[in-house]
Amino acid sequence: MQDIIAQLSSYGPMVINAAKALAVLVFGWMAAGILSGMVRRRVNSSPRIDKTIGNFAASIVKWVILAMVLVAVLGIFGIQATSLVAVLGAATLAIGLALQGTLSDLAAGFMLVLFRPYKLGQYVEIGGTSGTVVDLNLFFTELATPDNVQIILPNGQAWGAVIRNFSHHETRRCDLGFGIDYGDDADRAMQIILDLANADPRVHADPEPWVRVVNLGDSSVDLGVRLWCDAADYWGLKFDMTKAVKEAFDKNGVSIPYPHQVEIQKAG
Repeated sequence: MQDIIAQLSSYGPMVINAAKALAVLVFGWMAAGILSGMVRRRVNSSPRIDKTIGNFAASIVKWVILAMVLVAVLGIFGIQATSLVAVLGAATLAIGLALQGTLSDLAAGFMLVLFRPYKLGQYVEIGGTSGTVVDLNLFFTELATPDNVQIILPNGQAWGAVIRNFSHHETRRCDLGFGIDYGDDADRAMQIILDLANADPRVHADPEPWVRVVNLGDSSVDLGVRLWCDAADYWGLKFDMTKAVKEAFDKNGVSIPYPHQVEIQKAG
């Protein structure tokens, strides 16, 4: 019995330390979430500061607090910060090789925030992947596709890829193409398109709408259309104009040909 009590007594300090470490971890995790949220709300409440910076600053606060929590937990088990630094210093090469991808993402995150090729809420294409920017933190960029699929992109890949920002400029050019039959009047068809464009309030007068014959295809005369609009109106204008031109062509007797094949048979 005394042996059992002695063994339990020997495990007592370890159990107490484990309980303390668990309490510090839980409290530190909660504190990191609360403080990072406060920083995000504080920074984002200012209209002069981009929300991208608020999210990034909140991410920094969270990870700094978690690092301090880790040091505190190690201290509970008797591992001093100076000893931890010495161990990390001796293993710098191994850690650097193991975490080179993570460190690259961290450095790229700072570069993305510094130069800001994209911001929260903008629609971008990064290395062939398109979506709306939902979050930008220390290590990754989060995108949401038009069909609401989450995409996590490491910052290192984002910084090293070609970035196309469709929301950077306030205006965009909407390009459309229509084909008419060779027997139709091209000038009349172009005037129909111009009338529709001038009647749509979303189309800018400057630069003025542009309609030209751009190609003589195998079965159609191809018309190119260039309309300038606000970036937010791009897709609505593109879809509405396509439908409106089709209906106007039908009403005015302008035909839109479709590809066809001619079969030639040789008499035997």
